[in-house]
Amino acid sequence: MQLLIADKADILLVDDQVSNLTQLVQLLSDEYNVHPFTDATAALRYVDQGRPVDLVLLDVIMPGMDGYEMCRRLRDQPRLEDVPIVFLTGLDSSEDEAHGLALGAVDYITKPFSPPIVRTRVRNHVRLGRALRLIIDQRDMLDQRVETRTAELARKAAELQAKAQEIALIQDVTIVAMTSLAETRDNETGQHIRRTQNYVRSLSLALREKRVYAGLLDDETVDALYKSAPLHDIGKVAIPDSILLKPGPLTAEEFEVMKTHPQHGRAAIASAEEGLHNPNSFLHFAREIAYGHHEKWNGTGYPQGLSGTNIPLSARIMAVADVYDALISRRVYKSAMSHEQAAMKLLEGSGQHFDPDLIDTFMGIRHRFAEIAEQFRDDSETSH
Repeated sequence: MQLLIADKADILLVDDQVSNLTQLVQLLSDEYNVHPFTDATAALRYVDQGRPVDLVLLDVIMPGMDGYEMCRRLRDQPRLEDVPIVFLTGLDSSEDEAHGLALGAVDYITKPFSPPIVRTRVRNHVRLGRALRLIIDQRDMLDQRVETRTAELARKAAELQAKAQEIALIQDVTIVAMTSLAETRDNETGQHIRRTQNYVRSLSLALREKRVYAGLLDDETVDALYKSAPLHDIGKVAIPDSILLKPGPLTAEEFEVMKTHPQHGRAAIASAEEGLHNPNSFLHFAREIAYGHHEKWNGTGYPQGLSGTNIPLSARIMAVADVYDALISRRVYKSAMSHEQAAMKLLEGSGQHFDPDLIDTFMGIRHRFAEIAEQFRDDSETSH
């Protein structure tokens, strides 16, 4: 059977008896590169030069530095820590063998030498040693590849995170820009927008405490609803000023025109979505809210006349927030309701205008709506 590696193995042979060296060199030179030394110190100088060593055959009893000491010094060198060391000895004490094995030797060959035993032991240890080092080299190579790949993945992850942050910033800027456009046309105030988006977040967080909504309202979704809520009336940019800015109640004909703003809102947001690779973009909820926040639970709303859970959850949540704020806000054509009056009005609309689950949840946190209304109240308004 051939060696694992095609080139000859290098054997470091150390024995103070020249006769032993001669016998072993003759026995092994046809198969290996044998490097004989009669002195341990000279053998160590050879090793310190970085010469290749696949196996060490080391006499135990030598003048000066004995085999045990040389074995210890060889094992102190990281390059040689896995090179097999076989002691050559005439000692037959189990204590001597245990001492040598404890220092890092892998085997003993006793004197006088038996050529078949020497050849077999040397061949086996060379093969095992080379196989072990090959495995270690492959492991080190794999570790290096893993380290390199891990660093590469970490770099890519950092790049993706930076891109995600950039995309999130673009999303926020887009929503702010579209919201600002709506504010320039609508007679609603900026505080109305702040109030309604905070109502939406508070109601969403409370609603997800119910098991049926827990999977629908994770942190990412709640954040998206909060950011999208200001776009609920974006479609009003398409309504003529004579209707949008009218200081009194609308006529039936004017109201029909006003009722088209959900379609205009959906169209505007859908246009903004064109070209986005993700069909479930950050504008998805904004489109649902703009188109569906005037739908009613009993199907009498507009523009589609949807009912029940056919109305998107985002739009149902927005409906509660929008109507509550409209009730507590004073307009030239109406006075403001108190917080409790508005809450009772929403309760009366449960199952008719509003989703009963949402109103039940609203009633449990209505104090939070009052706090938001106070925090973001219009300068001209008194506390509700």
